[in-house]
Amino acid sequence: MTYDEVRKLLNLEPNATCGYVRVTFVSKQRIAPGGLPAPFESGRPAGSALYFMLTPEEPVKLHRIRNDQLYHYYLGDPLEILMMMTDGTTQHHIVGPDIRAGHKVQLFIPGNTFHTARVTGSRRWFLGGSTEWPGVEPADVELGKMDELAAKYPSVAEQIRTWPLPAKG
Repeated sequence: MTYDEVRKLLNLEPNATCGYVRVTFVSKQRIAPGGLPAPFESGRPAGSALYFMLTPEEPVKLHRIRNDQLYHYYLGDPLEILMMMTDGTTQHHIVGPDIRAGHKVQLFIPGNTFHTARVTGSRRWFLGGSTEWPGVEPADVELGKMDELAAKYPSVAEQIRTWPLPAKG
């Protein structure tokens, strides 16, 4: 199948931070205001999940969400991920099908971790999922500023500047 066939079959729509997306689950159960630490004082769904599809032209843009999240591999090529941790360290991971080669089929991304990702491989598309807890709302998403993050994480400054479509700033 081509990425366009998969995108159409799953009804994926363009997204500001990661290619094409369709939210598949938002918990009807809510964690009440006051039941969560800052910055979630207004309450949140207990969890959320979505499909996301990436291509070299539609990658994971440099961003973070406040919430913990788990990436899942479903179909297509591997996804190379650069994470900038809150403690100043960085991590590289590959989410994909070749577990013998060290690919992960799930990857935990702690809340407030800036990250970006790019598709590697010959098919030129990645289909995965993300689950988040508490559930994500628009206020939880922040695009990264390339210049600020390159200064804070000098060991990966070149990747921050050259990986696909970081937010300018």
